[in-house]
Amino acid sequence: MLLRSVLGRLTLHRSITPTALRTFASKHREVPALTCDRYPVQRGSFAELTDDDVTVFRGILGGADTNRVITAEDEVQSYNIDYLRSVRGFGRVVVKPRTTAEVAELMRYCNERRLAVCPQGGNTGLVGGSVPVFDEVVLSLQLMDTIERIDEYAGIVVCQAGCVLATLEEQVGARGLVMPLDLGAKGSCHIGGNVSTNAGGLRLVRYGNLHGSVLGVEAVTAEGRVLDLMSNFKKDNTGYHLKHLFIGSEGTLGIITRLSMFCPTASRSVNVAFLGLHSYDDVKRTFLAAKRGLGEVLSSCEMIDAPSLDSCTRFFGLQSPIEKYPFYMLIETSGSDAGHDEEKLTRFLEQTMEEGLVQDGTVTNEPTKMKNIWKLRELIADSLLSDGYCFKYDISLPLDQFYDIVLAVRERVGDLAINVTGYGHVGDSNLHLNVSCARFTPEIYALLEPFVYEYTSKLRGSVSAEHGIGFLKRKYLHYSKQSEPLRLMRQMKQLLDPNGILNPYKVLPPETPAQSQ
Repeated sequence: MLLRSVLGRLTLHRSITPTALRTFASKHREVPALTCDRYPVQRGSFAELTDDDVTVFRGILGGADTNRVITAEDEVQSYNIDYLRSVRGFGRVVVKPRTTAEVAELMRYCNERRLAVCPQGGNTGLVGGSVPVFDEVVLSLQLMDTIERIDEYAGIVVCQAGCVLATLEEQVGARGLVMPLDLGAKGSCHIGGNVSTNAGGLRLVRYGNLHGSVLGVEAVTAEGRVLDLMSNFKKDNTGYHLKHLFIGSEGTLGIITRLSMFCPTASRSVNVAFLGLHSYDDVKRTFLAAKRGLGEVLSSCEMIDAPSLDSCTRFFGLQSPIEKYPFYMLIETSGSDAGHDEEKLTRFLEQTMEEGLVQDGTVTNEPTKMKNIWKLRELIADSLLSDGYCFKYDISLPLDQFYDIVLAVRERVGDLAINVTGYGHVGDSNLHLNVSCARFTPEIYALLEPFVYEYTSKLRGSVSAEHGIGFLKRKYLHYSKQSEPLRLMRQMKQLLDPNGILNPYKVLPPETPAQSQ
C-alpha cells in the first residue's frame, strides 16, 4: 500500500485540447427550447427594439460601419444560449463597448427607452444568469479586456471587467503573484463575471471568497451613473463599502466595468496528492486530518466520486493515476519551504494510510503532472454534458450529510437518469450534484425540483454555494433567504434600477400581489 508516483500513466489525447472538446460538445448538442416556452415566465413591460435603437447604438459605438453592434441572427444566437444549453432567449442585438463611458451612454439610452439589458461576460454561468430570457439587449464586455496595472509590491491588479481569468493568471504569475480565484472555466470566463457572481472556485479554502479579495470596483448603474468605488488598499475604512452590493449581484444592480484585486505572492512550493478511499466517511475523516496536519499550507481539498471520475476519463480520454475506488480526494499544498511542506505532507499521508483511511495514492510537485491531475477534477463538469442534458446543483451542506443527497437523488430518479454524481470542494462544504440524462424532460425536472432545494433547506444549507441564483434558481431563493432580507433586496433593486431594466427575471423571485403592495 505504498504511494506511487505514476503520473507518467496520466495521459491526454494531445491532438484535441480540452477547450476544443468543450467547443465541439457545445456545438453538437441540440439547440435548447426557448426559456419562455420551457419555464413559466412572463415578459415585463419593456419597450421593443427598433431599427432606430440599433442606429443609436451604432452612433454611440463608433458609427454605421462598426462591428461592435451585432444584429445578424446567426451571430447573435450564441449570445442567446447559455453554456449548459439549458436556457435560450431571443435577443436581436449585441452591443460591445470598449470603455466605461460607452457603457454609461448605452445604459442612459436604454433606461430612457425602457429597453431591458442583459450584461454578459464569458457566458460560462450555470444558472441562466448571463443570457436573455426574452429579447433583452445583450451588453457584452468582451472588448473591455485591458490590464491597466500590476503592482507586484502591493500585490494588486487593476483591470477592465472583460479580462479572461486565465490571461490574468498568466500575467500576474509573471510578476510572482497568484490570482486568488481558480476555476475550470478560466480559459473563457471574465473576471467581471466572476466578481458579479461572487464565484468561489478551487482556492477558496486558502484565499477566501471575492468579498475579501476585491479591493474596489467601478460600476455603471441602470440610469448610466458611473460609481467609482475603486481602491488600491486592503485597509480603507471609509463608511459604507458599496462595492459589496455589486459583488454577487449578478448584474442586477449595476454593470462592473473595472476592478482592483489583491493577488497574494505565489507559492514557491506546491504539491498535489491524488488519493483513493473506500467511503465518504473516510473522506470526511481524511479532510479533518488534512486540516490538522497540513494547516497553513493546505490550499485545496477536493472530493470526487467514482461516477464523476469515470465520466471525465472516458469522455476526455484520460487515465487515472491510481486504481479504481469509490471516492477520491485531490489535496494541494502551497508554501514557501519545499522541505518543510513535503515533510508535513508525508507525515499526513503516512498517518491516514496507517489508520486505513487512504488506500492508495500518488504525489507530485512537477508542474505538468500537477496540471494533468487537476484536469481530472476541472473537466468533470464538461464531461457530464456528453450524456445529452445535465441538471446541475451547486449547494452548501454540512459535511456530515454532504454526500447523502447524492444517494437520495440517485434512488429518487432511478432509471430516468444516465448518471447521478457528486463532487466538489469538501474544504468549504460545497457539493456539485449532477444528474445527467439524454434530454430535458418535465418528468425528471419535477422529480428534482423543488426536492433538491427542500432537502438542502432542511439541513440549513445554501441553495447556491458559488454559482449564483440567475434565472434557474430565483423561485427557490426563499429556501435560503427569509422574507425580510428578500424585501430589503427588492428595495435595493428599486433604488438602483427603478425601471427594472438590468438583467430582469434574474436573482429576485417573482413578486406575489401581496408583496408588491
